[in-house]
Amino acid sequence: MRKLMLLLFSAGALLHAGLTDFKTIEEAKQAYESEEYGKSATLLKGLEAESPQKHYDIGNALYKDKKYDEAIEAYDKAEGIEEATRQHNIGNSQFQKKEWDKAIEAYEKALELKEDEDTKFNLELAKEQKKKEEQQKQEQQNQENQEQNKDQNQDDKQNQDQQKNKDQKEQDQKKQDQENKEKNKKQDQKKNDKNKGDKKEDKKRDQGEKKDSDSKKEKKPQDKKGDKESGQPKDQQKMSKEDKLKEQELKRLMKKMGQKKTPTMMYQMGEGKEGERNEDAKPW
Repeated sequence: MRKLMLLLFSAGALLHAGLTDFKTIEEAKQAYESEEYGKSATLLKGLEAESPQKHYDIGNALYKDKKYDEAIEAYDKAEGIEEATRQHNIGNSQFQKKEWDKAIEAYEKALELKEDEDTKFNLELAKEQKKKEEQQKQEQQNQENQEQNKDQNQDDKQNQDQQKNKDQKEQDQKKQDQENKEKNKKQDQKKNDKNKGDKKEDKKRDQGEKKDSDSKKEKKPQDKKGDKESGQPKDQQKMSKEDKLKEQELKRLMKKMGQKKTPTMMYQMGEGKEGERNEDAKPW
C-alpha cells in the first residue's frame, strides 16, 4: 500500500498559524515520528485554525493509531485535498476494516481521477481478499452443511435403528401372540377332547347302569309251577286257570261232538257253589 504521509507544515497552515499553533504542530510532528499517533492526533485536534490539511493530518494520525472509523470521518472532512489521494486513503481505511466492497469503490474513484500504481495494486488486492473471504465463507458454509448433514445422518440412522428395533419388537410380539394363541388353541382342543371323553364315559356308564337296571327289572320272581309273574293277584291267577280248564273242556267236547255228529247246541257247564266246578255236570 501507499505509505501515508503527513501534510504538516503546509504553506496555508503556516501562514495562518499563530505562535501557539506553530508550537503545537511541531509537537504533533515529533509525536508522529515517535509513533505516538494518538498524541499526535490529539494535538492536531487542539489547533484553533480549521483547514482541510488539519483534518487530513488528523486522519493520517488516527489511521496509524488503528482507529479506522475516526480516520474515515477525518478524511471525509478533508475536502479540498487532492481527491485521488483522499479517496486512496479512505480506501485504505476500509481495507483495514475488511469492508472490501467499500474499499474497492474508493480505489476505483481514485483511479478515475488519477492513474496510480499503488492504487491499482490495492484495488486488485482488495478484490483478491474479497474473493478469498467469499471462498472461506463458502467452505465454512459447506463444512457446516456437512456437519449438519452428518448430524442429520446420525439422527436418521438412530431413528432407523429405533424404528428397526420397534419393528423387531412388534414382530416378536406378534410371534409370541401367535404362539400363545396356538398354545391356547391346543389346550382348548385337549380340554374339549377330555370333556368329550368324559361325556362318552358318562354316557357309557349311564347306559351300563340303565342296562343293569333293565336287566334287574326284567328278572321278576315266578311261582313254583312256572306261572307268569307272581306279582299278579291270586284271584286273576285262579280265574286264568279256570278259564283254561274251560277252554280245554270246550275243545274236548267240540271234538267229541264232531266225531258223533251230534247237534251243535251246547250248554254252559254249571258251577257249583262258591264258584267250584261240578265235575258231574254234562253238556247234554
